[in-house]
This record gives sequence, structure tokens and C-alpha cells, in this order.
Amino acid sequence: MNNTIKLSVNTNYNGKRLDVFLSENIDQFTRSFLKKLIENKQVKLNDSILTSPSTKVKYKDEILINFNDNKSQNIFPKKIELDIVFEDKNILVINKPKGMVVHPGAGNYENTLVNALLFKYKKNLSDLNGNLRPGIVHRIDKETSGLLVIAKNNLAHSELGHQFSDHSIKRKYVCLAWGVIRPLNGKINTLIARDKRNRQLMTVSDVNGKRAITNYKTLKVFNIKNIPKISLIECELETGRTHQIRVHLKYKGTSLLGDRQYGKRNIKFKKINSDFYKMLNNLSGQALHAKTLEFTHPVNKKRLSFLSDLPNELKKLLSLLENLSS
Repeated sequence: MNNTIKLSVNTNYNGKRLDVFLSENIDQFTRSFLKKLIENKQVKLNDSILTSPSTKVKYKDEILINFNDNKSQNIFPKKIELDIVFEDKNILVINKPKGMVVHPGAGNYENTLVNALLFKYKKNLSDLNGNLRPGIVHRIDKETSGLLVIAKNNLAHSELGHQFSDHSIKRKYVCLAWGVIRPLNGKINTLIARDKRNRQLMTVSDVNGKRAITNYKTLKVFNIKNIPKISLIECELETGRTHQIRVHLKYKGTSLLGDRQYGKRNIKFKKINSDFYKMLNNLSGQALHAKTLEFTHPVNKKRLSFLSDLPNELKKLLSLLENLSS
């Protein structure tokens, strides 16, 4: 079973701390989780085991991370209902609800999608991403709802991985954002890295990080009296970085309704439309939904396309905005 990740240090990280390098190059885990891996002797630098997260790395150093730690052996199956959109012997497509974490990580080992998958499929899932992420090919944020493809075997996982790498998988999201993005339609192409001031967040960087590309289209602008302008936006991802859409919208000077991490804090409200503000305050997270997923089946090579209905919370909010603007 392959539970390792191998990385080579590029010139941008020469002289940086090991835990900083890892957290900025493995975006699915927090820095604190990676520090524990180092302290638990799960990381090698040029074939030597390390125990200090503050070790400085050098250009061309080879780093091997082993995820076969004790925690990863204790991911227990849990009976959690799954909304399965499509399934065959190689893959399944699910509609993830808001509030569900995709895979176990620091502080969350019980109520994730992986726990649900292990209960239903036991060992009939790919293991290319290790014990913490059986079947998981890609992720969406905890408070983002929508479509995910899961691999039941390593062949399917590998083939889907190639499609993510060459950007032939199509992923479209719909979201509600404050204000109006200029231009109304366009492409955002930046590097995204961990925020140095808050390691829980990501940020656009000029020098470090991973390439992130988001194509966006403004579908409608709601211009309602006593409510700040709100845009309904469709985002198509060419890459899939942590918090990508949310970070790119912040870079463009706006944020999603309900986004408590990247949300704008200086929006002036005249709380006259009480129905809207009540619904806004009750939002369980950012107004973002993974609506469309299109890819080539990893085995039979047929092109598959899936469309997910908006969750009720988002439907009701959109309906209210439509009524208020009519």
C-alpha cells in the first residue's frame, strides 16, 4: 500500500523550515498535523529520519513523508447516509452535503465522508492516497456542498488523477458573492499558498505556492434597495487548490455570503429587509455549491456528466433575492 508522498525542494524554499515547506506544498493537511508527523519520525530528509519541524531545508533536498502513523490506522467505519448520484464497480459520484468533512485530519476522525465510505464499501476503495483517504481523488470544503467522484480501485484512481492533472475534468460551481466583480466575466490566474499570519487560511502569493486558475462568469446581479449588491457567479476550475474559489474572490475584492473565514467585515447593512438578514444570519456556511462534474470514465472511456440541484438553503436564498428584486 502506498502511503507516502515524495517532494523535492525548489529554490524558493531554500533555507525555509521543514514544516513550512511541507504545509505550503501539501495543501490537504494543516501545518500542526504535519508537525506531528515529523515529531513521530514519519518524515525523511535525504533518507535520514527527522524529528524537528524547524529543520532547515536546502535546494534539491529529497523529502519523503510516510502517512502510516498510528492515527491513520484508527479510522473507523460509521453509518452515515450518502447521496449517491452514480455508481458502478469502478467509481461512484456522490452529492456531499454542507457540513461534512471529506477525509479525516487533525481533530476530525469520526464524521467524515471517509468514515461513511468505509462503512458502506469496507476495503473496496482505492488506497493510492493512503489510509486516511481511501477512495478520495479530490475534495471540496466542509461547508461547500456538491459533487465528488470516488475511486473504488487504484486503476480508476490513477486514471482520474491524470484527468485532474491535465485539466480535462470539468468542475463548475455556483455561488453568491457580495458586490459586482469587474470585469463581469474573466479568468483569475495566480499562485496560492498558506497565509503566513493564519495557517488555517490560504492566500494569493507573488512568489510561493501552487498555480491556481479559476474561470468565472457573472450570471446575475441583484440590485435590491437597502441590501448591498449581490452577484450570482459561476466558477469553472482549471485547478483544485485548497479554498481556491474563496481565495480568488477575496483577491478580486469580494467574498461569498456566509463565508466566516474569508468574508468581508466592512459591509454596511440597513437591516430593513428582515427576511433576507434572518436567512443570511442562519446560513450554515459559504454560499457555494459544486454543481457540475464532467469526466471520462476511467475504464470504459465514456464521457460522463453530472448535474446537482442546489441545496435547499441556497435555493431559498436565491428565491428570496429573486422576489425582492422583481
